[in-house]
Amino acid sequence: MTAVRTTPRVDSSFGAPLRVEGSPSAPLRVEGREGAPLRVALADDHAVVRAGYRRLLELEADMAVVAEYGDADSAYSALCNGGASHELPDLLVLDLSMPGRSGLELLRRLTLRRPELPVLVFTMHESAAMLDQCLRAGAAGFVTKSSAPEVLVDAVRRAARGERALSPDMLALQVAQGAGGPPHARLSSREFDILTQLLAGQSVDEIAQTLRLSVKTVANYQTRIRQTLGVVTAVELLRYGREHGLSGP
Repeated sequence: MTAVRTTPRVDSSFGAPLRVEGSPSAPLRVEGREGAPLRVALADDHAVVRAGYRRLLELEADMAVVAEYGDADSAYSALCNGGASHELPDLLVLDLSMPGRSGLELLRRLTLRRPELPVLVFTMHESAAMLDQCLRAGAAGFVTKSSAPEVLVDAVRRAARGERALSPDMLALQVAQGAGGPPHARLSSREFDILTQLLAGQSVDEIAQTLRLSVKTVANYQTRIRQTLGVVTAVELLRYGREHGLSGP
């Protein structure tokens, strides 16, 4: 568990520092174990992207990036099989679109194996349905990659303190969504995961191999997904994904 202390921060190159209620002049500092900097791990398949937000986070005096992973399987192996609980980072920043298992599947598995590890989703996906699936799977927060740099820094601190951290665009989308929602909101977690992989261009055979399911099982999921969404062909499915912000650029 991380502790919150109200001590001055050395530098704040991105945006105004957070303020603590009752102490307007004191920026909020989040510390890791025994007063050390907050230990952050990054999971994203693009090395250049990881380098960018590693640099962003390490400009903050109270943060240190201690590990990077390029795919979901290597992240899971390191975080769940690589050592004891006290050797974990304090927080994982997780992209959803990675080769092999999706970030959403990794999130679900980490929630079961390492529930003490906060996971902040940092993604290009900007849909209320993806937000809902991630929060249901145990995410501590959800920030879109179109957000300003200071939004990510703020979200890391909030998630480490045990707060739910949403970027402003997703908070507004969540409010606007209201009750009910579109057809894809009725999909199960597994169905939604398979939908996102279909929209990413993966075949039924590829999805079956990735999820270690039979081809017949994935094909049955695909049929149920299309029925729920009211689409018949693959083209209609792709159009539905674009119209609802479920497909990446």
